[in-house]
Amino acid sequence: MYADAETIRRILTVTGDTWAVVGLSNNERRAAYGVADVLQRYGKRIVPVHPKAETVHGEKGYASLSEIPFPVDVVDVFVNSGLAGAVADEAVGVGAKAVWFQLGVIDEEAYARTTAAGVDMVMDRCPAIEIPRLG
Repeated sequence: MYADAETIRRILTVTGDTWAVVGLSNNERRAAYGVADVLQRYGKRIVPVHPKAETVHGEKGYASLSEIPFPVDVVDVFVNSGLAGAVADEAVGVGAKAVWFQLGVIDEEAYARTTAAGVDMVMDRCPAIEIPRLG
């Protein structure tokens, strides 16, 4: 189990409302695009992170987490599992309070490193599915 209900609830309700969405571009067919839209509808500020640094859903994009000039609370990761660990490490390095690996994104070593650093982490779950469950 990569996240208990309490950790999910804490990240979605207490941790903070600025979410860096890694892998988010203007490609409407990608899951990140729709999930970012849901996050915005629930009051989260999304920050697109993608090599193209595109503006998405009205929010300025950045090529990497380290280029974001303000703190982010949660890093939501939409890259394949082979790249996700480096993103988790960068998230810890920039001071994110939580890391969220999307459905199908699994890196158990990254999970262990991130939680050992005192950062909440959810893996293989989707916030767009979890938020409505909060009631």
